[in-house]
Amino acid sequence: MLFDKVKAFAVLLDGAGAGADPVFRGGQAVAGRVLLELAGPARVGALRLRARGRAHVHWSESRSSGSSTAYTQSYSERLEVLSHRATLLGPDTGETTTLPAGRHEFPFSFQLPPTLVTSFEGKHGSVRYCIKATLHRPWAPARRARKVFTVIEPVDINTPTLLAPQAGAREKVARSWYSNRGLVSLSAKIDRKGYTPGEVIPVFAEIDNSSTRPVLPRAVVVQTQTFMARGARKQKHAVVASLSGEPVGPGRRALWQGRALRIPPVGPSILHCRVLHVDYALKKAGVRRLPGHPPWWLLPPGLRGHPGHLQAAPGAAAGHRHSPPAPFRRPLVQRGQPCQLPAGLGTGRHAGAA
Repeated sequence: MLFDKVKAFAVLLDGAGAGADPVFRGGQAVAGRVLLELAGPARVGALRLRARGRAHVHWSESRSSGSSTAYTQSYSERLEVLSHRATLLGPDTGETTTLPAGRHEFPFSFQLPPTLVTSFEGKHGSVRYCIKATLHRPWAPARRARKVFTVIEPVDINTPTLLAPQAGAREKVARSWYSNRGLVSLSAKIDRKGYTPGEVIPVFAEIDNSSTRPVLPRAVVVQTQTFMARGARKQKHAVVASLSGEPVGPGRRALWQGRALRIPPVGPSILHCRVLHVDYALKKAGVRRLPGHPPWWLLPPGLRGHPGHLQAAPGAAAGHRHSPPAPFRRPLVQRGQPCQLPAGLGTGRHAGAA
């Protein structure tokens, strides 16, 4: 049987190094070969190739329709973002071909669409790309080989919008049980809106603690995964980076003069997919209680926003430097504009960054 004669059957991509596969972006060509190694002569009907990209989300929610009746509602949605088919071996007449023993390679190449969705694996959804080769044989089960590949859609952060400084301010009344503990105010600023993994966000902030309790300044980068199906949404939040300052005592004021918050190697943002989004928000200088004090939080809604970037365009914005913010004004002005924090799987850097 042919099954016994097949020593190797695999999909190989051009440009793959030792233990590392190439990463693609929209508009690029994907090239490779299907490897078939036979121990002896064998009859083959056809060798077909299919490339596929699909975004898929799924989750379940428990609902109650009464005191004793409960049911589970499931939500699921699929979106096909890539589909390519090709026949690598197989005469139009439908006759079989006899291949001699040894190693056989069948090259293939196809063009990716100009715009794709970045590869992603999340709690309730994923974006996956793969190439599947199917070997059809007379009077025998089909043999299949599968190769997963990665797509990353970069976002150019060297644009005026993403290079603009971002600022915000907020006040909050600190409470302990039913007692008023005073006012805590916060002003914060970052030098621009777009960053890449591995870069440092210089955080400038002023924390004015007019309450009777000490507070602890904190800045966090939060990843939000949003899954959408049948008009419903499911979200998952995770803190991917954080920075804490020294406690600010009652009646005291603290300044952050460019405190460094480094972006970890997180996945890039996904903004233009119908079934899932991934974005990053910078909750700047959030103020939390110290241990032993009643719980309360101040997490400004300003300076947050949508995600971002994989790598910067070469040569753009050269010579960009971090600059301190303008003098702080008392909060209760307006809520800050969004802060877009790009992220990527690679090691892209902002052009001109040290």
